Amino acid sequence: MRPILVFPCGPTVFPLCLVVSVNLTPDQLRSIKGQLDLVLIALETLVGIGSEAILDQAKAAGLNTFLSDRVNLWRLRQSSPLRKGQGRKKLDVDEARALVLTTAQLASKHRQAIHQAVTALEKATADSTPPHRVAILGDYLDRFSNTYTERMEADVKPNVLEKLAFQLLIDLLFYSGGGGQQRLWQALLDRAE
Repeated sequence: MRPILVFPCGPTVFPLCLVVSVNLTPDQLRSIKGQLDLVLIALETLVGIGSEAILDQAKAAGLNTFLSDRVNLWRLRQSSPLRKGQGRKKLDVDEARALVLTTAQLASKHRQAIHQAVTALEKATADSTPPHRVAILGDYLDRFSNTYTERMEADVKPNVLEKLAFQLLIDLLFYSGGGGQQRLWQALLDRAE
């Protein structure tokens, strides 16, 4: 069992509580960076947001100490182990927490669009309709695939990329609800093991 630490809550640094594993290894932090980047790509490509929306949300949440400007955000995201031309910036626990909180809050803001896309995916699956033939899903899949191919190192087969895109879409629905930041953090920790 992994030891945990609950960071204090309050409006000064982190307005929401997050339970954080005390003994995060460098490999776990690398995995968290990669997974967070994928979740952000899914959110960006579904609802059409960019770095400014991420920075605005971080500022509104009082997290601009960790996500201060476009260059800082770019360096954090470029350090993902999945990215082409990885940077050298290491992600620390506080930066990871800031990204998790910001991502979950953005997902919550766009919950209706996320829900609409997941509902369309469920209907397409029930009707045995290829998801790419449903407008919202086809557009999302095209943008996700193009963004992934443009930014990420690995060559991934289209069917694997489609499965990843739709799994991230379903995950976003869970992160957009109440307790979404805890769900996202727990998922990142579970996948990092």
